[in-house]
Amino acid sequence: MSIVRFNPYIGMGTVARRFNNFFNSIEPSFEIELGSFAPKVDISEDEHKIYINAEIAGLSKDDIKVTVNDDNIITIKGTKKKESEKDENKEGLVYHRVERSYGEFSRSFVLPENVSKDSVHAKFEDGLLKISLDKIEPAKPKEIEIGIK
Repeated sequence: MSIVRFNPYIGMGTVARRFNNFFNSIEPSFEIELGSFAPKVDISEDEHKIYINAEIAGLSKDDIKVTVNDDNIITIKGTKKKESEKDENKEGLVYHRVERSYGEFSRSFVLPENVSKDSVHAKFEDGLLKISLDKIEPAKPKEIEIGIK
């Protein structure tokens, strides 16, 4: 009979997904799509731009795709592969511990209406993806004057 250690965190993945679903229902402008790897993201803004910074260490810029659709949703997608998947010359390699996360990921965020989809700038450097989006003046509602008789 083998000895099995008790793991108190065994069900935490399910709990985390339930919390994310709960918070997404409260704040619909923020979405998290979970994969086996989810990079951490900071979102900030100033008077002229919105900034999204994502920590994606261990990837190259060719492994990452950034898209903005017509519904003002920006999506960051990619795949983080294990070193053994990248370099097949390491036959016989045995891992004793794997703590880093790997796999496909997708993070999506709803952008406000005052963002120009044509002015998205992305830069990937030292494991940090930096995205900036220019703000635009929101369209003013059309007003029609009605003559009174």
